[in-house]
Amino acid sequence: MNIRSLTRGDGVVIGAAVLLFIASFLDTYGGDSSNIPNAWDNLGLLMSAYVGGIIGAVLIVVARALPQPRTVVGLDLGQVGVALTVFAAWTAFWTIIDPAGSISTQGFDVEVGSGLILGLIGALLLAAGAIATPLVPALKGALIPAPRPAAPQPYGAQPPGGYGYPGAQQPGGYGHPQPGQPGPGQPGQPYGGQPQPQQAQAPQPPAGDFSPFWFAVPVPRPLFAEDGSPTPIAELAPGTWYLAVEQRGAALVAQTQDGRRGVLQDTSGIQRG
Repeated sequence: MNIRSLTRGDGVVIGAAVLLFIASFLDTYGGDSSNIPNAWDNLGLLMSAYVGGIIGAVLIVVARALPQPRTVVGLDLGQVGVALTVFAAWTAFWTIIDPAGSISTQGFDVEVGSGLILGLIGALLLAAGAIATPLVPALKGALIPAPRPAAPQPYGAQPPGGYGYPGAQQPGGYGHPQPGQPGPGQPGQPYGGQPQPQQAQAPQPPAGDFSPFWFAVPVPRPLFAEDGSPTPIAELAPGTWYLAVEQRGAALVAQTQDGRRGVLQDTSGIQRG
């Protein structure tokens, strides 16, 4: 799972789920009685409006964090989560319209309690965040911004902080040879002698040639097979650095964390390292 693939909309979903959990412990009804129940005293209300919404939020976040979409009995986890959040908001709305329902009021006036009010607010925020995230550009932004790389590594090199975090090579410290200087036990220039000629530098490629570089995508984007198959082989997630190894017109050939290569057709708005 990659938490850097979470968006601002997912942050709204997580916050609303926490609000629902807190509301489940508050008074569902108000009145003159000292024995006022909360959602945990009403199993139907608890499972539909509170636990149902929290489970929907978990499914949405897990589906977003997974590298590839997962399905259960043919249903996408994220779609099931959105449906649960809408059902939770529907239940909370009609419960606050008729808080007592068919239960006995036991001789006291039924009023809407803070648990129902806060639960309705949380359920509406949850459903709104789940539905609006794919539609509103402001909610598509990464929840955790990607760290800025110091310098891109050459193609095939392993970044020092793990794949996806390019960084510059560290200079040698005290007792460590600098690049181009002989190390311990290696032949160097004699004391008082003239410096040895440096080895010829490798020829640099022409300026117009493609050079591999690190990049990050602003929103999740599919990575297609190099053979032109229409089925995505992976999904590039925001907040992770990927290595572009080849350019094909406006598309890029990118390499994923597990070494797979594919074609990124939509390169608009990418952040170069």
